[in-house]
Amino acid sequence: MARIAGVDLPKNKRGIIGLTYIYGIGKSRAKEILDKAGVDENKKVKDWDDTDIAGIRREIANYRIEGELRSEVQLNIKRLMDIGSYRGIRHRIGLPLRGQRTKNNSRTRKGKRKTVANKKKATK
Repeated sequence: MARIAGVDLPKNKRGIIGLTYIYGIGKSRAKEILDKAGVDENKKVKDWDDTDIAGIRREIANYRIEGELRSEVQLNIKRLMDIGSYRGIRHRIGLPLRGQRTKNNSRTRKGKRKTVANKKKATK
């Protein structure tokens, strides 16, 4: 099993798919990294030799990935919240940020439904 940037890559996946297990690397960036490192993108991770892995590590070092990228994203969100922008306020109260409607959907952001009981009618 190849271990790159602190992530164990799955053995039986093709290289281009295996690299996407690293936070911050998608398919297009994985293809670019493999091309620069001179590794065939259809070659499985278990078939990589030490020179392939070394080349991939060398290319990945040019990008912000994993912990560094996660902390940068968190700092960007914190900055939005500190300056009190619309997006920052929506982050703070846990609602969708990008104009989605919230009457019916947005359960992912709002969490599990909180049932509110009906008011009972006054008796005469």
